[in-house]
Amino acid sequence: MPELPEVEVVKRSLASKTLNLIIKSVKIIDDKLRYKVNKNQIKKIVGLKLQKILRRSKYLLFFFDKNVVMLVHLGMTGKFFFIEKNKKYKTSFYYEISEDKDRKHNRIEFNFSENKKLIYNDIRKFGFIKLFSKIDLYQNSHLKNLGPEPLSKKFNLIYFKKYLVGRNRTVKDILMDQKFVSGLGNIYVNEVLFFSGIKPTKKIKKLSDVEIKKIIKFTKKILSKAIILGGSSIKNFSSSSGKKGSFQQHFGVYGRKDEICTNFKCNENIKKIVIANRATFYCGNCQK
Repeated sequence: MPELPEVEVVKRSLASKTLNLIIKSVKIIDDKLRYKVNKNQIKKIVGLKLQKILRRSKYLLFFFDKNVVMLVHLGMTGKFFFIEKNKKYKTSFYYEISEDKDRKHNRIEFNFSENKKLIYNDIRKFGFIKLFSKIDLYQNSHLKNLGPEPLSKKFNLIYFKKYLVGRNRTVKDILMDQKFVSGLGNIYVNEVLFFSGIKPTKKIKKLSDVEIKKIIKFTKKILSKAIILGGSSIKNFSSSSGKKGSFQQHFGVYGRKDEICTNFKCNENIKKIVIANRATFYCGNCQK
């Protein structure tokens, strides 16, 4: 599933191609996504201009005039194709498959002015698209309980410590909790804990202020670097320019089971365990 850096890259890719264009028509090829597409509702964007695209956690928010907002979650395999002058750009996390199979999984077509088109494609159909009024956008069930953005000033030591009071979960579990901090997923939580030198199974009540500061520091540092590098191409990922994400080349621990630790001072092999049904990688020597 694309995490915050990948969704941020998608947002920037789409914004560079679609802002200020007007929706001329919407073609629903398959409405059976995670939530059935409301055909009458989604067609309300026809004739509206796309003013801006924002990201909240792992969601994309398309703001149109007349206070209409389209909320998109890419799920596991959702992606957008942008077509301009018969040139097709892949703008999202995707599995590398043939052109024919790609076309088979097209779900919705958004036809813009200037003969430009945006296609939502989703193999496993875990993504979804909904429309909301701008006024009550952040009160819907998908957004209202999200924690602060990890790159924001709100994600700080005071907030972190206050949230942990009375809780006794593992540090990996809490970082994966979208109510605590939004946008982090399995890949980047593994990386943050490795570079922070903290074992994923450590209980949060045992975290020192120094360790919490390290988690915050490396969360911001790693996410920022991943965005600059275009995200992580695990299966395959590219921006609208066709550039693939390359952050996976900088993984310290994720996916490196039985490999020698990337810390040049360490000769331990990376271990893999499962926490909350998610693969967890760590170095038993570097992470305490």
